[in-house]
Amino acid sequence: QIISFLLSSADGYNGTVNWTTKRAHSYIISRIKAVQKNVYTILSKVHSDRNVYPSAGVLFVHVLEREYFKGEFPPYPKPGEISNDPITFNTNLMGYPDRPGWLRYIQRTPYSDGVLYGSPTVENVGKPTVIEITAYNRRTFETARHNLIINIMSAEDFPLPYQAEFFIRNMNVEEMLASEVLGDFLGAVKNVWQPERLNAINITSALDRGGRVPLPINDMKEGVYVMVGADVPFSSCLREVENPQNQLRCSQEMEPVITCDKKFRTQFHIDWCKISLVDNTKQVSTFQEVIRGEGILPDGGEYKPPSDTLKSRDYYTDFLITLAVPSAIALVLFLILAYIMCCRREGVEKRNMQTPDIQLVHHSAIQKSTKELRDMSKNREIAWPLSTLPVFHPVTGEIVPPLHTDSYDNTSMPLMQTQQQWSQKWLPFFSAVL
Repeated sequence: QIISFLLSSADGYNGTVNWTTKRAHSYIISRIKAVQKNVYTILSKVHSDRNVYPSAGVLFVHVLEREYFKGEFPPYPKPGEISNDPITFNTNLMGYPDRPGWLRYIQRTPYSDGVLYGSPTVENVGKPTVIEITAYNRRTFETARHNLIINIMSAEDFPLPYQAEFFIRNMNVEEMLASEVLGDFLGAVKNVWQPERLNAINITSALDRGGRVPLPINDMKEGVYVMVGADVPFSSCLREVENPQNQLRCSQEMEPVITCDKKFRTQFHIDWCKISLVDNTKQVSTFQEVIRGEGILPDGGEYKPPSDTLKSRDYYTDFLITLAVPSAIALVLFLILAYIMCCRREGVEKRNMQTPDIQLVHHSAIQKSTKELRDMSKNREIAWPLSTLPVFHPVTGEIVPPLHTDSYDNTSMPLMQTQQQWSQKWLPFFSAVL
């Protein structure tokens, strides 16, 4: 495969220089002289595709090493310097914007390696899957691309009849994909299960299952689901999680009691309440063969539009049902409510007939006295007695003349009514109240 791209240009004379890296790639470089400086321009590079041969139903892991792709870029650093440019990757199925559904990709930082992983399906057996891998140098903005050809092979023992899925809480997916870590986990499972054949089927991040991103405290991990398959039935230790006592503890969000947990605890913290045991030998296949036709719809004849002479429709009945009937019911209800509110009142006479006489007398006396007090409060326009007026001016201190004239007769305004007048006026009121 040949990929051509132009990096820079300058005016001058051309010469050809061969530059070869440690990788199996060769570059054709054009040297151009401009202002006593040599400007190198990469015109093309040649490299071969890479082929891998995973098996269907078995975990496939391919690491995109940054060191491998560093050789794709020209040696810009000075001799003796170590290049540590940030490099990111973009992967997609050739001719499509994304990867196949079974293939996932993860890269935490531009300074870490990328990983392609997944479980190939049987439908893709015998069909080469070409994955385009594009590496981006985030410092120089250069790109390099090569293809990964995945040739999926059929497995003789696929699918394994007994499958178990574990949830590991103290691992991230890229940590679990490391060959050493995955080998240690399969070794621990083999000690517990004791199968003849044991394969890792799939690995899924907890975030892909609806999990939450952990807080960046106490080195918390996202968690990862690991599915393994074997050719022998589940061991008694794995069956312990199905006991009623452990199921009750799981429902109460308590750790179940598993005897073989200590074989994993040193490196892997397994959530035994989320373990899934699948026995494919007892499952009844519900697959129904799809009978495909020719893909041609049956001939239904020519299209016949409706006639232009349509019969008129009478909407009088619909009008009565939708408007007249509800309006009539509302009018009847309004008349009933008006009769109850206006024509069924008891009235003042009926109220007085049912009220005791002594209560009516008390009520009448109170009303009469209240009216008299209000009339008295209106007669307050008379002048104040001289004894209540100030003698000296509050500011100058001079003697203030009286407000009344000398001809004003104040003898007709007593300061207090006599006891006899008071008793004649108020005694009937208190006698009526008592």
